[in-house]
Amino acid sequence: MPQYYSPDKGFTKEPESYWLASTDTTNYPALEEDITVDVAIIGGGITGITTGYLLKKAGLKVAIIEADRIAQGTSGHTTAKITSQHGLIYDKIATQIGMKKAKRYAQSNEKAIKLIAGIIEKFNIDCDFKWQDAYVYTQSDNYVEKIKKEVEITQCLGIKASYVTDLPLPFSIKAAIKFEEQAKFHPRKYLLKVAQYIDGDGNYIFENTNAVGIEEGERCSVIAENGKKITASKIVIASLFPFSNFRGLYFSRIFQEKSYIIAIKAKSKFPDGMYISAEKPTRSLRSHPIGDEEIILVAGEHHKTGHGKNENTYYKNLINFADKNFGIEEILYRWSAQDCTTMDNIPYIGNITPNHPNIYVATGFKKWGMTTG
Repeated sequence: MPQYYSPDKGFTKEPESYWLASTDTTNYPALEEDITVDVAIIGGGITGITTGYLLKKAGLKVAIIEADRIAQGTSGHTTAKITSQHGLIYDKIATQIGMKKAKRYAQSNEKAIKLIAGIIEKFNIDCDFKWQDAYVYTQSDNYVEKIKKEVEITQCLGIKASYVTDLPLPFSIKAAIKFEEQAKFHPRKYLLKVAQYIDGDGNYIFENTNAVGIEEGERCSVIAENGKKITASKIVIASLFPFSNFRGLYFSRIFQEKSYIIAIKAKSKFPDGMYISAEKPTRSLRSHPIGDEEIILVAGEHHKTGHGKNENTYYKNLINFADKNFGIEEILYRWSAQDCTTMDNIPYIGNITPNHPNIYVATGFKKWGMTTG
C-alpha cells in the first residue's frame, strides 16, 4: 500500500475532499447590516446557488446566506454524478404513488442534467464536464428481475434506458441497467463560477453567517446570529437539513446517512461510464481527469449518522475493494459525505407547510443532490 495508508500505521493524513483540495477557498463577506431583497436563500450548496442563479436570471434580487463557505458542505463532498439514475428507484415510485408522479420525477432530473449542461455552455465553465452513460449493476441473481423491471418502467417514462448483461469492469456481473446521456463534472469548479454570476447588482452572497431564526409576516426576515436581518418576500431553505425543522416537523420525516469516498490512482485504466451496485454494500465508481492522468472515485459503505463503527473501517473496506479490482498505486484523497433521505425516498421540494406560503424548502435528496438540488 502507498504511504497514505498502511496496515501497520493506518492513515497518515486527515480526510480531505478532492473537490475542495483542487479549488481556491472563497472569500465572500459576512452579513454586517440589514438588507432587503426579493428572495432570501439559506444554504450555499448546489440547491441554493442554482436557485439564486435562476431567480436572478428572472429579474429578482436575491441573497444567499451560508453558515460556512459556499459549495463546501455536501456539494463539496459528493461523487458529482449528474444523473437521473438514482439506483433502482423508478419501479418503487411508480408502485407507491403512480406512473404520473414517477414521470415527473424522471423528467425533472433529466431537465436538471440539461440545465447544468446549458449553464456550463453559456458561461464557458471549465469544470471537467463530460457526457457519460450511467449503470446500475448487480452481481446477485436476486436483483436480475428487479433490473429488468426497472428497465421496463424507465423506458415507459421516456428515459433512454436499456438492459445489458456485460460491462467493461474488472469483475463479472449478472445484469445492469444503462442510462444514456448522463454526465459528470467537478462540482466546485462549476458552482464557484455560477456564484460569481449571482453576486453583484443588488444580489448578495454572504459566508460565515449563521441563520438562527425566521420572522414571519407580510414580509419575512432571516435573522443572523449577530442580529442582522435579510428581509424578503420569500425565503428558500436550501440547507442540507431544514434550518427551520419544527415547521412541518421535518426532524421526524427524514433521516441522515453518512457515506465514504476514496480517490485513487490505479494500475489499470478505468472504463468509460459511471457505475453503482444495486446490492449492498454499495459500490459507486467513476473516474475523473487530473491533467493527462485520471483518478478513480470509489464510494459506498453508508450507514445512518451516529450509528456507524470507527470510520476507518469503512475506508479500509473501500481500499480493499479498489485494490482487488483496480490495483492501487496511490491513495490520494479520502472523505465522507452526509445526506438526508425521506421516508419514501422522494425529496421534499416546495412550501415548507401549506400554512407557510412564503417559505420554501428543498431537502431529502438521498445522495442524488446534483440533479434533485
